[in-house]
Amino acid sequence: MSEKDIWEKMYEAAKKEYHPEDVSPFFTAHHVVAAVESAKTGKIYTGFCIEGASGVLDLCAERVAVLNMYINEGNAVVKRMIAFRDKAPKNNGGMPCGACREFLMQFAYENRETEILVDYESRKTVLLKDLIPNWWGDKRYNK
Repeated sequence: MSEKDIWEKMYEAAKKEYHPEDVSPFFTAHHVVAAVESAKTGKIYTGFCIEGASGVLDLCAERVAVLNMYINEGNAVVKRMIAFRDKAPKNNGGMPCGACREFLMQFAYENRETEILVDYESRKTVLLKDLIPNWWGDKRYNK
C-alpha cells in the first residue's frame, strides 16, 4: 500500500465532518465540508458549513476551517484547500464562493498562492490569485 498524498489526507479529514443534520428549525450543518493545510505547520484543519434561515448568518466550510486553523495556531496562511459535499471535487468542483475567496485574500497576502483542489482524481488545482485577478485589495498590502 502506498503512502497517502496530502490531498488524500485532507479529503479523509474533511470527510469525517460530512453528516448533514438539522441543528435547529433554523440551522442546518455538515452538508459541505472542507480541509485546509497550514502553510506554517503543515497541519490539517477541518470545517463544515452551517446555514441559517437568514443567509447573512451562514458560514461556509472553508471559512470555518481557516478560522479553526487561526484559533489553534494563530496562523492565517493556507497552503492547500479542499471543499466538497458528499464526494470529492470533480471537473472544477469545490470552488470557494466569492465570500470565501475574499475572506482568504483579506486574511493574508500569502493566501493568493493557496492551491485549491478542483478535481480529486487528477489532482488538478487552481491558485486563489487566478480566481481573483486584479484584486482590489493589493493596494492595501502595498504590493
